[in-house]
Amino acid sequence: MIFLSPAWQVSADSFDSAIQVFELNATVHPFFEQSYAFAIFPAVGKGGIGLGAAYGKGRVYVGRKIAGNVTMAKLTVGFQLGGQAFSEIIFLKDRRAYDEFTSGSYEFDATASAVAITIGAGAQTGTSGASANASAGPATAAQANSGFNKGMAVFTHAIGGLMYEAAIGGQHFKFKQLTSAGDEA
Repeated sequence: MIFLSPAWQVSADSFDSAIQVFELNATVHPFFEQSYAFAIFPAVGKGGIGLGAAYGKGRVYVGRKIAGNVTMAKLTVGFQLGGQAFSEIIFLKDRRAYDEFTSGSYEFDATASAVAITIGAGAQTGTSGASANASAGPATAAQANSGFNKGMAVFTHAIGGLMYEAAIGGQHFKFKQLTSAGDEA
């Protein structure tokens, strides 16, 4: 059985706090100015024993205005044990990337990768090539080759937990646009 933290319980404060963590990072900060829009997930819960899952609720912003709500679900298969919580931000470079991501239901394939901006060091590889990163906290990070891939750039920040993982899976997103009154359409 897989247990996930109550990561989907988020408030307006948690969105603001998560955005601030990413804005304070020197590597991530320029993406706020270079992007048409971004999706932020303040707390994603993830866990697994052989089979794994992750879930989080987020918002999509165009500029600094909320365009809608989004959920993320992920299933993974492979060697994995433990649980963790993390924040995730997805920058959408232009209107085309925004339209693709917000088309209702969007899925990252198993080769999509994120740059971690947390304490420690790591390396990754994906369809965009290899990159490495090291960081002393949320406001610092140094990585090679962090940029847009297919109009999107993804960064994560660990909140807590411990997870050993050599698994494959993809992230699935569902977007609900807000009406002018602020309610879901």
